[in-house]
This record gives sequence, structure tokens and C-alpha cells, in this order.
Amino acid sequence: MSTNKIKHIGVFTSGGDSPGMNAALYAIAKSAEVNGIKVSGYRKGYEGLIDGDLVQLKSHELQKLTQKGGTMLKTARSRRFLELEGRKKALETLNANKIDALIAIGGDGTFKGLLAFSEICNIPFIGIPGTIDNDISGTDYTLGFDSAVNTAIENIDKIKDTAESHNRVFIVEVMGRDSGYIGIHSGLMVGADAILIPESGTDFMYLLDKVKNYDSEDAFLIVVSEGDEIGAELVSSKIKEVNPNVDLRITKLGHVQRGGNPSALDRMLGIRLGVAAVNALLQGRSNVMAGVLNNQLHFTSFEEVVKQHEVNKELKELLELFGK
Repeated sequence: MSTNKIKHIGVFTSGGDSPGMNAALYAIAKSAEVNGIKVSGYRKGYEGLIDGDLVQLKSHELQKLTQKGGTMLKTARSRRFLELEGRKKALETLNANKIDALIAIGGDGTFKGLLAFSEICNIPFIGIPGTIDNDISGTDYTLGFDSAVNTAIENIDKIKDTAESHNRVFIVEVMGRDSGYIGIHSGLMVGADAILIPESGTDFMYLLDKVKNYDSEDAFLIVVSEGDEIGAELVSSKIKEVNPNVDLRITKLGHVQRGGNPSALDRMLGIRLGVAAVNALLQGRSNVMAGVLNNQLHFTSFEEVVKQHEVNKELKELLELFGK
């Protein structure tokens, strides 16, 4: 499709919400308007795409929401879109609404959905990474990650105060079921005594050695990522096995990490990637995600994006150093 045929862009947010999504929507609408392109937002992710639940986006209205967390378009996970019949229905609504291009803000599941959709739909798709887990290849940071880490450290700092007052062992569980970015960043920044992330597997020995002879003279803080392989309850049971007399508490930060106003970094990232997505469409790009690598805009194919973005060697070395 030649770029001069793009008159109407559809956009939606999908998967888990993340701070910075509204800033990205504002940037998309602003950039599109400057280029004489209409923008409509589909509500509730792929569900809205199937049902044709869309609203026209105006930059002057979205401008007021750049400081708000969550997503004004709402989001949902769609079982129907996993089926070919659901994708065919979505194609019908796109054609009925005369959508010439699609921008999706979400995580790897969102981009896998676009890859499947591209088999029956030939309009250009552009992705923007929006997930607090920071687990997507093709970008140094995803929308919402910095805000989630800031929320985590703010809460863990408060927990550490009461842990010091009572000389307790505190296990704080943060989000990141398959990726340890939130765990390692928040853990290092609050001075945790131990940090357990999915990439570490079930290797608890260094932690158990440290807590085995804990004498309650100081607080002992453990930051652990949620998940089936580790998680707060499992870590707690292992500690009780080696030191049954320890005074231990568990705090799960949970979805509080997704909420709240986006940080300055996430607002700026949303604006940069929103504009980059529209520019990519005007340049004739398709089936790529806009990201930032080494502070430079970078476009990565969806096939590469859906690969797991693992904690790098430097961070693993920091984890090992500060765990001693």
C-alpha cells in the first residue's frame, strides 16, 4: 500500500495496561492530525477490533491524559481473536470502518496476534511495546517499566522501614512472572539482601546460607519475582526449613505496580514511540515494532519481537556481586 493512501489509522491497547499508554495515544493522534490522517481508537483491545467498538481520537482531548496511568481505550484479553473466525470478523470491521493501517500498543501476545492477523489482512501494522515486565526484544525499555520500578521501590522503601524497626525478615514479591527486570532493578535500588528472579531458576542456596544464621540484629529484605518456579510462599517455606524461628513477613505488591501516573521517562517514551509509529506508516513500513535501542529509534520485525528479552549479562553479574 502506498503511503498516500493512508487516510484513517486504527489504534488499540492490548494485554496488561501500563503507564505511558495514554501518552502514546496522544502522540499518535497529534502526529496523525498534522499529516491530515484520521485516527480511531478501538476499545478493549482485540475484542473491540472484532466488535467494531471504536471512538474517534482527538489530540486536544488526549493531551489532558498524558499524566494518567492505565489506558483510556481500556484493554482486554481476547479468546475470540485466537480463532480464525474471530480474526475474520475483525477484518470485516476494519473494512467496514475503512481503516487503512493499524497501530497496536501491547506486549508479545499482542504482536503474536498481529502476526496471525497479517495472514488474512494486508494493511500495514505497527507495534508499540507496552508492558511493565520489559520482556520484549527490540527495545531497551517498554512503556510502563520505569513507572512500575519506581512504584516498587517507593513501596519497598516503606516496608524496609518497618522491617528495620522490628528486625524482621521481609519477602517482597514483585511482578515479572517470566522476566526478572522489575525484581533486579527494584531489588538493587532498595539495597535488598537477596534478589530472586525467574532467570535464576530455583537456586536458593546463597539465600538460605545467608538467612540460616540470621540473628535478628538487623532487618533482612528479600525481593522475589512472582511465578511458579519461585514466588514468595515457596521462598518462605525454604527459609522456615533452615531457620524455623525466624520472624518472617510476606508482602505482595501485585497490581499496584501497574497503576499510578507514568514517570517522566515513560511519558517521553510514549510520545517518541507514538510519533515514530505514525512516521513508520508514512514511510511504508509494516509488521514492525517501534522501540528505542541505545536511545535511538529502532524498528524490529514482529518475528524478532516475540522472542523473550532476557536479563543481560551485566545485570546478572550485578545480581551475583550484590548477592554475596
